[in-house]
Amino acid sequence: MEFAELITTPKLDGVILHSPFHEPIDGTLCITGHHLILSTRKENVQELWLLIQAIDTVEKKHHPGSTLNGGTIILKCKDFRQLQLEIPSTYDFQNVYHSIERLANLNKPELSYPFFYRPMFSILEDGFTLFRPESEFAKLLASEEWRISHINRNFSVCKSYSSVLVVPKSVDDNTLTAAAGFREEGRFPLLSYKHDNGAILLRSSQPLITNSNKRSRADEKILTAVLGPYKKGYIIDTRSTGLIGHCKSKGGGTEPDGHYPQWNKIFKNLDKLVKCDGSVLDHFSKLIDACNDTSISVDKWLARLENCHWLTHIQNVLSTSCLVAQCLDKDGASVLVHGSSGLDATLLVTSVAQVILNPDCRTVRGLQALIEREWLQAGHPFQIRHAKFCYSNSRTKNQQPTFLLFLDCIHQLHFQFPYSFEFTTQMLILIFEHSYFSNFGTFIGNNEFERQEMKLNESTTSFWSYLNRPDVITNFLNPMYEPNKAAVWPSIAPISLELWDELYLRWVIDQKYQRSAFQKVQQLIQNDKNLRTKVIRMRKQLMDLQKELQGFSLESDESLLDE
Repeated sequence: MEFAELITTPKLDGVILHSPFHEPIDGTLCITGHHLILSTRKENVQELWLLIQAIDTVEKKHHPGSTLNGGTIILKCKDFRQLQLEIPSTYDFQNVYHSIERLANLNKPELSYPFFYRPMFSILEDGFTLFRPESEFAKLLASEEWRISHINRNFSVCKSYSSVLVVPKSVDDNTLTAAAGFREEGRFPLLSYKHDNGAILLRSSQPLITNSNKRSRADEKILTAVLGPYKKGYIIDTRSTGLIGHCKSKGGGTEPDGHYPQWNKIFKNLDKLVKCDGSVLDHFSKLIDACNDTSISVDKWLARLENCHWLTHIQNVLSTSCLVAQCLDKDGASVLVHGSSGLDATLLVTSVAQVILNPDCRTVRGLQALIEREWLQAGHPFQIRHAKFCYSNSRTKNQQPTFLLFLDCIHQLHFQFPYSFEFTTQMLILIFEHSYFSNFGTFIGNNEFERQEMKLNESTTSFWSYLNRPDVITNFLNPMYEPNKAAVWPSIAPISLELWDELYLRWVIDQKYQRSAFQKVQQLIQNDKNLRTKVIRMRKQLMDLQKELQGFSLESDESLLDE
């Protein structure tokens, strides 16, 4: 298929662009297979260069009066921007509308821009091979307890797992295959993280036990091998007992107590995330609608913010992640996390728990490695989840902003512990954008199997290759960063949670002056030796205070103590 077949009007003069914080621009609109470009010959004018993949939905509004008066095309984008193209002729108006709509709804990943993009910079390191399990778990593999397994090299055991797996050395490949048959989609218990005290974090999908309490000795063997004799562990099930009962009637369920005597089970209600029924995206859409509505009073706006339940989802994820982190760090107990498929709530909880506990995950490279390990290699279906977003009316129940929830949880931690992160929240925003629309191939596909089928490492460029370039990454480094080896225990009380206005309100409130002020402060700190010394001293005092208060919010939170 040729893109030219989809574009009825490739070039049009006299188009007026309306965009946030800019005066209307009268220029020439060019439509290519992947971009909308509006250019003008005026100097110092912000022109438009928009990746069509960034468009969530296209709407049209006819101008009043004669049907020959043309109309306005409204582009609602995945970065929350709303752009308007004013076109005088009805004929051109219809042609441009249908051209953009066709291009924005192409479903074949191979037709997306990353397959056509050729970087203008030299590739200093290959992001596709940067965080492979062999290198990420090198220290662990040097021990006598863990090994590399290639049983999934052809993705025959589990299509959503990586081809290279880190497993207990005492468990052979036949046992892994048998255990995969006991778990939904073959997602048997797999290593996620080893804490400093030796406690292990695992993740999986639900067991397929039906109502007969079927067992799997292979599955039990994996968990016993991880736990060791005479030790206790925790199974954190991210579902309510009601949802588990529903899953049981369809062949799923939870581990029978009699077959897992060393494991204590705790149930946490993240049902809406687990079910992936479209409700979380509906809640997020209500949040963005409220953020875009500048006509209502503050009281009504706060009521709408509360009714969208987005911050409630964040609170629930942080609560469950803190519980997992507490089991690992305070109790020294290994933990298995799962829900139903193990593709959403499970990955959210295991990754946020690692950011809380592991200082490496709070660095630039550490966060990238975490996203590779716990999201890309772990099989989070980015292609399905991110197909449509908050503005679209054609979204399905399989679409959900799970990954954005993860980034927002890191934002909450960053807000409470601003000196413990090497990167700024602007880097989180950049990662969010590239997970939905990008020049790069990192987030294309639903799992490693699909990425290998599409040969992404040969046909596209890695986002990490771009981000890690010195001239790029320096823009996202936190000048206030002070390495903190301790865990960061957040307060999860509602009053402690912050709306991410830097992201959700950025096209409503012009923040360029705030950013400019922040950059000036950065420059002052870097250039003034005395000021830098004072800032470091203040940081040290705040970190000491944080350490004193670390256990406070956790111990006083009833949602964790009721277990």
